[in-house]
Amino acid sequence: MLNRKVNKGIILAAGDGDRLGYLTLTCPKVLLPVNEEAPLISYPIKALAAAGISDIAIVVGYLGDKVIEVLGDGSSFSVRLEYIVNPDYLGGNAFSVHCARDWAQKEPVVLCMGDHLIEVEIVRRLLDRQNPTETLCVDFTPAPHHRVDEATKAAIDNAGCIQGIGKDLACWDALDTGTFLLTEDFFQALHELVQQRGTDVEMSDVIRFLVSRGHLFDT
Repeated sequence: MLNRKVNKGIILAAGDGDRLGYLTLTCPKVLLPVNEEAPLISYPIKALAAAGISDIAIVVGYLGDKVIEVLGDGSSFSVRLEYIVNPDYLGGNAFSVHCARDWAQKEPVVLCMGDHLIEVEIVRRLLDRQNPTETLCVDFTPAPHHRVDEATKAAIDNAGCIQGIGKDLACWDALDTGTFLLTEDFFQALHELVQQRGTDVEMSDVIRFLVSRGHLFDT
């Protein structure tokens, strides 16, 4: 049975996708079509919707007006879409999450990246948890074609909790898939880091910060 304690989802769609060069000069990365069909961001939206989450905030920044124009109010996906503007989308990806802090209203949320292809089963497994707690969905068996050198890696203990995370880990167990379950504990830690560092805060920074304080971050 799905855990209805989690009713909200956040999708990050603020980045400028500069690594794709000319492809994102006039089109945000999340609107690029997959197989010349649906835009990238439609996959996390559909995954959340199929898992029963219909209240979704999309954090926009670079060419955000185009994202809003294409997706509208979400009725075509049978969800309610709200848009939150990140005024500093060149900062770390966790700052986009911070922009949605007030919208979350201290409720647990599922967080997805707008440029990731996500299967609904991943979201369902998150929602199946009896007690929502900080969780990162990871891939223990990445496919040969994955760009492991560019991926965020996680070191995980025998209890399934993260002990270390980052792109430069020498010893690691799994790859970050960009799908999270977050509670107010995460948002509080994130707020503290933003106050210390400004907008240059990544998701991995917040995880390391929580782990350093003895907070369990599950997988």
